[in-house]
Amino acid sequence: MLPTSQALAAAMQRGYDLVEVAPNATPPVCRIVDFGKYKYEQEKRDREARKHHHATKLKEIKIRLNIDPHDYETKVNHMRDFLGDGMKVKVTMMLRGRENAHPEYGNKLMQKIIEDLQGCSRPEVMPKLMGRSITMMISPVRGGKKQEGDEDEKEA
Repeated sequence: MLPTSQALAAAMQRGYDLVEVAPNATPPVCRIVDFGKYKYEQEKRDREARKHHHATKLKEIKIRLNIDPHDYETKVNHMRDFLGDGMKVKVTMMLRGRENAHPEYGNKLMQKIIEDLQGCSRPEVMPKLMGRSITMMISPVRGGKKQEGDEDEKEA
């Protein structure tokens, strides 16, 4: 712990600057550094932190009642990936024409999605018929894992 005048003199002698790092600490913490380099490294850390920050926390998947089994699996895998990344998923099923006469088939498909995503999610809003579409919201389970068979599982 040095008095401010001695710290300033030591910084000037070395050709560096005296930078206050923690002004709210008691006593305030200062470092002898090259201020331009310090500022550059701080901006670099901030850019890196922003790069890993996800702005969107909600993804929407649209499906149809007469979806092909392969397309269904692809959509479920996308949902699993989104949930694994900590995002919520809104599933929307559009009913067209005669499909409107049998919304129970749509509810059945929505229940199948809930069952297929059992390990990594939980339904936040159960499937609801609103006009000509059935929507539900799925949120990730804390500590939920992606199902086995996913090669691109991220290591934490």
